[in-house]
Amino acid sequence: MADEGGQTNGIKSLDAALRVLASLSGQNGPVPLSDIARACKMPPSKVHRYLASFLRAGLVKQEGPSGRYDLGLEAMQLGLAAIARHDFVNHTADGLAELAAETEMTVLLSVWGNGGATVVRWERGISPTVTSMGLGTTLPLLNSATGRAFLAWAPPPQIAKLRDAELRRAARNPDLLYDFKATTAGIDALIASIRARGYASVDGKFIPGLVAAAAPILDWQQEAQAVVTLVGTDPQEITQRTNSIQRLLAFCAEHSVIRKSP
Repeated sequence: MADEGGQTNGIKSLDAALRVLASLSGQNGPVPLSDIARACKMPPSKVHRYLASFLRAGLVKQEGPSGRYDLGLEAMQLGLAAIARHDFVNHTADGLAELAAETEMTVLLSVWGNGGATVVRWERGISPTVTSMGLGTTLPLLNSATGRAFLAWAPPPQIAKLRDAELRRAARNPDLLYDFKATTAGIDALIASIRARGYASVDGKFIPGLVAAAAPILDWQQEAQAVVTLVGTDPQEITQRTNSIQRLLAFCAEHSVIRKSP
């Protein structure tokens, strides 16, 4: 059954019970009943009844002497099943055409392959963008917006070999990089800056006439499963105050796994 707004009616008691479970998933470890009740804004007695049902189902476990509650084995099985069935790339690819239309910029979707950041989808924007890039193009790690997004959010062991190789090459040819020093400290500072802004960008100094901004699609570990990149010609389009950047960030958040407060 659905209400007048088209929303499916739920079961209030079940909604409340799931809020208890969501509260547990947002904790860093076992917590006492009082903390769960406070987080859910429910009486402890009511929370205790829900927890008793979850304990019987294996969704929650209780620590021995402390009596604190944590997620149980069945909750882990549910999480693993969800991870196995979630396709970040195809789910994201379905919305690229709309993002290109909204921003009027060319949109790339890239994943990390054997050779580095690899373009797997391409949607052209309204404004013409002349470039030799296309499907299968591998982008550099340190001087492309796409590569820099992986640099900031991909698991470090995954990118270490390419990062070190590009760093050595840049140390021999300082002109390859202009906005940070080709040192480990320089890379650390660049990563901190990118993560603080929420996206990476490069201007026309790397590819004359083209600018780009890239943000990650994050998984349950807050690591990049893919990167979405806007490519255009106007340097003003990659500043944080533009509608294009705000739409890029919103789009990537929509397709990422964002931990919600209970």
